[in-house]
Amino acid sequence: MPNETATFRAVMATITERITTGPWGPGTLLPGEVELAAEFGVSRTTMNRALREVADMGLVTRKRKSGTRVRMAPLRAATFEMPLVRAEVESTGAAYAYRLIRRALENAPMAMATRMALTAPALHLTCLHLAGNVPFQLEDRWINTQALPQATSQDFRQSGPNEWLVATVPFSQVEVSFEAVAADAQAVAYLNHTSGAPVFCVTRATWWQDQAITHVTLRHAAGYRMSARY
Repeated sequence: MPNETATFRAVMATITERITTGPWGPGTLLPGEVELAAEFGVSRTTMNRALREVADMGLVTRKRKSGTRVRMAPLRAATFEMPLVRAEVESTGAAYAYRLIRRALENAPMAMATRMALTAPALHLTCLHLAGNVPFQLEDRWINTQALPQATSQDFRQSGPNEWLVATVPFSQVEVSFEAVAADAQAVAYLNHTSGAPVFCVTRATWWQDQAITHVTLRHAAGYRMSARY
């Protein structure tokens, strides 16, 4: 019996090569799925999977009745890493420091509770991350204690929830948003912003197998920069 995974990856690699190096240039209409399956000696199911993956890479468009066509320009997707804040700080050459500001078990705001299906009090943490003695990031995090009841036994005084979550649970879905917000009292007190000044803010929510894990808002000190690859 053939190795379907290996076959699928080999087919996908060949199709990608034909698109990127020839002969299938921009705008080319690919042969039909049945014809390609016969050429590669694989099942139509395997060929369909390979074409779907190539489409997800942004190299082709697939339309029912119209077939599969090479894009005139590849559709690029930006990739944002989810690094440990400790690693972010240390990559600048500064020593990392951490401080727990507040820890409480409480009900999340209505909008958040509804979005993340929280039906019990969540663990609410406010933490400050520093580069040397300079404020770097203010973390406001909620952890779903129904999904992670062990979080309630963590005091997070010595190490932040960011590191604990990465080591404890994977994620299958992430939603991230970026915005500039006006500095509030916390941003002024902990990040040394001027009241009302723009603050770069990242809001991120993660799920594991359709169960909400955590919701975090990260506000940054002036001069913070985020990069993406595509």
